[in-house]
Amino acid sequence: MAEKRDYYEVLGVSRDASDDEIKKAFRKLSKKYHPDLNKAPDAEKKFKEVNEAYEALSDPQKRAAYDQYGHAGMDGFNGAGGAGGFGGGNGDFGGFGGFDDIFSSFFGGGGGQQQSATAPRQGNDLQYRMDLDFKEAIFGKSTTISYNREAECETCNGSGAAPGTDPVTCSKCHGSGYVEVNRRTPLGMMRTREVCDVCQGTGKEIKEKCPTCHGSGHQSQRHSVKVKVPAGVDDGQQMRLQGQGEAGVNGGPYGDLYIIFRVKASKDFNRDGTEIYSDLTISFVQAALGDEIDVDTVHGPVKLKIPAGTQTDTSFRLRGKGAPNLHGNGTGDQHVRVRVVTPKNLNKKQKEALHDFMEASGETIKPQDGGFFSRIKDNLKGE
Repeated sequence: MAEKRDYYEVLGVSRDASDDEIKKAFRKLSKKYHPDLNKAPDAEKKFKEVNEAYEALSDPQKRAAYDQYGHAGMDGFNGAGGAGGFGGGNGDFGGFGGFDDIFSSFFGGGGGQQQSATAPRQGNDLQYRMDLDFKEAIFGKSTTISYNREAECETCNGSGAAPGTDPVTCSKCHGSGYVEVNRRTPLGMMRTREVCDVCQGTGKEIKEKCPTCHGSGHQSQRHSVKVKVPAGVDDGQQMRLQGQGEAGVNGGPYGDLYIIFRVKASKDFNRDGTEIYSDLTISFVQAALGDEIDVDTVHGPVKLKIPAGTQTDTSFRLRGKGAPNLHGNGTGDQHVRVRVVTPKNLNKKQKEALHDFMEASGETIKPQDGGFFSRIKDNLKGE
């Protein structure tokens, strides 16, 4: 049988360590080696060793006996060395109050303290999807929405008790919301705290239940709220409405409502943040000679000057004709991309004019329409 290690060495503290130093070392090592958290093959063995060391050094009488006689000094104490389960067989971990307290300290439970089951808790948050057309997202709007939620019962004002009666302190947990239960585990007897099965953790018993909510304190409700959609909202963004979610527990506040915006696409415009993009078709005459034409924007039609000689895919910027910045820092621009359209099915006069333009430009081409230019060429030869 392997010789036991020195308890001070096990905890990694000096022989004159204070009680607080010993307790701090135990917390750290218990978390490190607990078999549910550490899957190393020797974790359980080290966990037991740490608990055994703390069992001896946290008790003044046991520590005095150990300091004087070593491990032999522990023989006079019942349950020494972890024989009867950790903490002298009562399921407690050296004054930490039980197995659940160890776990609460592991997972941020405030140094072994759990939040009271009777403490007020905020209600659940809810989500609502709001569909907007393209311009509604640009300019915003005011509307009223309706949705189902769990609200505080109007009959009992959330108490769960019938009118004229009040809940009483739970007879089983005495108002704590928890009961302690001893369970035998592979590691010995463990004392755990569980939610009281009588009051379901509320700490209160309802002798006469509310006829509307049947004791829950909540009732389903079709709730309506006015919403002001901000100008400039974009697809996928969300807005929080505080206190418009579901009712809280134990008198806690309502949760929040998150509105998720879904913006429908536009057949005329594309949007990227505050910038808006559109296409504009013009004739080759407008492109060659220039023109001033009306252009559609989300803010209404505006005049756009097309300079002579404009090429296809040229982009023009209309300042301030985009979407408002959601945070109020100005408005974006609209970008208009020009597409020059080549006409089809030219009439006789149009073709003659193009022939004249060709000759004036000194160009030579081979027409592909099958006969018109050939006939012009033949007529010119006959003159």
